[in-house]
Amino acid sequence: MSLDITGLNAGYDGTPILRDVEFSVDDGEIVGIVGRNGVGKTTLLKAIMGLLEPETGRIRYGGEELTTMGADEHAQLGIGYVPQGRDVFPDLTVRENLLVGESVGRDDETRYEQVYEYFPILEERADQKAGTMSGGQQQMLAIGRALVGDPDLLLVDEPSEGVQPSIVQSITEDLRAISDEFGTTILFVEQNLSVIQGLADRCYAIDHGKIVDELDGDALADRGQLEEYLVV
Repeated sequence: MSLDITGLNAGYDGTPILRDVEFSVDDGEIVGIVGRNGVGKTTLLKAIMGLLEPETGRIRYGGEELTTMGADEHAQLGIGYVPQGRDVFPDLTVRENLLVGESVGRDDETRYEQVYEYFPILEERADQKAGTMSGGQQQMLAIGRALVGDPDLLLVDEPSEGVQPSIVQSITEDLRAISDEFGTTILFVEQNLSVIQGLADRCYAIDHGKIVDELDGDALADRGQLEEYLVV
């Protein structure tokens, strides 16, 4: 199912952040959103997830109009969300965090097997409180929590943030493998060049709340061209 966004405007308390955003993501694609801090990347994911109501414009997924739906309805339609900073429940165990993901998504018990296949440490640490885990382990948990809800579209906000490089590479490879194996569409926000180039099929660059460029093929492989949208 494709994600189609047209004329999207959104912000906070009357302050505009997103300005006439338009783009699409096809079924099974992995697409990155790149840009400097404060240009609207996280706001965009929140709007798609239903955590922020757009002022104007349309968000459609698989032919369904999402613009006026809440986040719970988006999850039931097969959209998963991994927020910036992971946002796991620190006083709940790993197992309890995963149960939260299952409860807000779609019921498919086989997803636990898939999550444990890619992130075996989550099964090993099932009774450990999430707040005592490392940043990389919490990121795995946040991704696993979204995956147990059986999403067709996974929104991931800065998977490399606060994670050591060796774990970042592993998470990048796992996300690519999950998309390849299950056909999961992934839309992710990132500023780490290695993650962008290792994960994305193509990227949209955002600046001052607007999509200003689309990068694929040679453009995506050109670190210098990517850095134009990442470095102040």
